[in-house]
Amino acid sequence: MSDIPSPDGFRIRGWHVLVALCAFFAVIIAVNAVFLTAALRTFPGEVSITPYEDGLAFNRQLAQQARQAELGWRAAARAEAGAVVVEIADAEGRPVEGLRVQGRLQRPATETGARDLRLSEQAPGLYRASLDSVMGAWDLTIQAQGPAGRDFQAERRLTWP
Repeated sequence: MSDIPSPDGFRIRGWHVLVALCAFFAVIIAVNAVFLTAALRTFPGEVSITPYEDGLAFNRQLAQQARQAELGWRAAARAEAGAVVVEIADAEGRPVEGLRVQGRLQRPATETGARDLRLSEQAPGLYRASLDSVMGAWDLTIQAQGPAGRDFQAERRLTWP
């Protein structure tokens, strides 16, 4: 190997390589430490304060969905000017009458401005709740309780112009 000195006489020695290598890894470690600190401060990793209770609630929700599937009920919801209209039919397509229907409207991305609704039966299987000044996309969650302890839940996305 030829040894070509630089015009000013500088030569790379072993300790130069060691310092450059240590500086390189020091920069990598410092950047990783900054990113790790920022990540932990913005999201501590805890999704729920009560994970065990949430798991039990999820199991109850699965059991409710299985009972609901056995009923065969279907719900259709639509947004009308100043109102929410929900139609509930049984497995044969007949309207389901005499339900106590409650609902909740909330924005898809936030709970700000959420509204609780009490829907009243306007015709067999047709339930309606009046609203004031609603615009844009909203998520509707309904719970209907019927005779003989039949419970029904449904979620729909509605959009008002």
